[in-house]
Amino acid sequence: MKRLVTFIALLLMMSHTQAQEIQTLSGKSFKPKQFGAYGAGIGTITAINGDFAVMTGAYGGVFLNKKWLLGVGAKNLSNNIRLESADRPYLNFWYTGAVAEYVHNTDKMFHWSAGTLIGGGGVSEREKRGKGRDAVYASSAVVVAEPFVQVEMNITHYLRVVAGGSYRRVFGSGGINISDEKLSAPGFHLGVKAGLF
Repeated sequence: MKRLVTFIALLLMMSHTQAQEIQTLSGKSFKPKQFGAYGAGIGTITAINGDFAVMTGAYGGVFLNKKWLLGVGAKNLSNNIRLESADRPYLNFWYTGAVAEYVHNTDKMFHWSAGTLIGGGGVSEREKRGKGRDAVYASSAVVVAEPFVQVEMNITHYLRVVAGGSYRRVFGSGGINISDEKLSAPGFHLGVKAGLF
């Protein structure tokens, strides 16, 4: 009986050890860290003021217990959006804040994660002036909440690709020629995570 209990205990320990190895596309598996860190570069396709918009950004932080990321992130409007007003034609929009992300089954090659960025930023109306600085006519501070969900694929022990969706909700953009509703929109993103998982 003692041998049977010992054998079962060993089998359980072996299956637990195998479940902790992270599977990768490269075919090599590795043991995850209890405490790690990573960063992610993200490109998001969305809409602002009813026009096509591209937001680029990044987030990162510490990765705790193979499940939780606690960190910071930022995004910025990368293409030109024209406003209705003829004398203030272009929009500038950026935001930054705290990020929390939950990663489910990080040891599987394909898995999912969900999180949110909550913070603040700015939106302004500007006029391009060639190689010099842009003339800013009006600006406003904003509060932004952006929850997201994504699927991930482990490429190597330090690299992952992600694809997912988000919804950006903006508050407090008074004083400029665009409303909170026109700044708020769903988005689709692609990105790369790199770090110690």
